[in-house]
Amino acid sequence: MTRLLAFVLLVLTTGAAQGEAAGHGSYAGFHSREIKALSASVMEGLRLGRGMAQALPAELNGYPGPMHVLELADALNLTEEQRERTEQAYENMRARSIGLGEQVIESERELDRLFAEQRATLDEIERLSEQTARRWGQLRAVHLEYHLRMLAVLDEEQVRLYSHLRNYGSSGQGY
Repeated sequence: MTRLLAFVLLVLTTGAAQGEAAGHGSYAGFHSREIKALSASVMEGLRLGRGMAQALPAELNGYPGPMHVLELADALNLTEEQRERTEQAYENMRARSIGLGEQVIESERELDRLFAEQRATLDEIERLSEQTARRWGQLRAVHLEYHLRMLAVLDEEQVRLYSHLRNYGSSGQGY
């Protein structure tokens, strides 16, 4: 139920932000989306295995992300072994994320279809909402997992430098 609440908050926050960005605070234009609850950019992110800020609790508390470590590889003075381990972590995270992202899209599509076809029942809404929330939660856990894994790749100084290079100040609290 906690995951479901987190998912609902994510959807509401995303929807509100998108409405505000459009300058009207409503859902005007959302009706033309392939899947009503997902913007084109979110669908693209899910299909490409992007993090989409899902790992912010890790990132902003001193747990570097593999993609950003690769972007900063030279500045972090990664050894060849560290670079290889980070590349492997990134590819594994991305592959798992793409698979889960497709599952999220399918769950959202099913939920959308349920309403579009006027077949919504309380049991089906609960089942599909829980399935969707579970899949979003699994996807987020993958991204968080790989931030955690990076602590086994980088040394303490590299973690501190990473936080500095990412402009987090002294937020590298993981160390």
